[in-house]
Amino acid sequence: MISGVKIKELKVNYDERGRLMEILRCDDEVFEKFGQVYITTASPGIIKAWHYHKKQDDYFCCILGTMRLAIYDAREKSKTFGKIMEWELSLDNPKLVKIPAGIYHGFKCISKTEAVVVNVPTLAYNGKAPDEYRVDAFSKDIPYDWARP
Repeated sequence: MISGVKIKELKVNYDERGRLMEILRCDDEVFEKFGQVYITTASPGIIKAWHYHKKQDDYFCCILGTMRLAIYDAREKSKTFGKIMEWELSLDNPKLVKIPAGIYHGFKCISKTEAVVVNVPTLAYNGKAPDEYRVDAFSKDIPYDWARP
């Protein structure tokens, strides 16, 4: 496991009316603090990568469709420097992934329908000074192949 990354296995509760799934609670072991909650989506085959934050952590959960979430530890002083991890996230494989500051992350929609991701960052977005640093999805600096099936 990459240093600082935490996974919360989620449980979907079903009944005749539909589904209910708790994603993040203030009394969860993985919870740090609240900044905001937003959704982002990707159409089939679309990649949204790579970026990292210097100040905030992200909490990712896919609530519709399927996404492949990949992370890369570029923190030179980290015990897990250079390590890559990935997960396929969906309602059929429900997880919350805590992505610490300094970790490059991105995702690809691998379902035939749009993937919808809920993110709960620890800081609110600051449009005047965004805490977001981007690298091209196909950068040779990150040894990851988005093209593989």
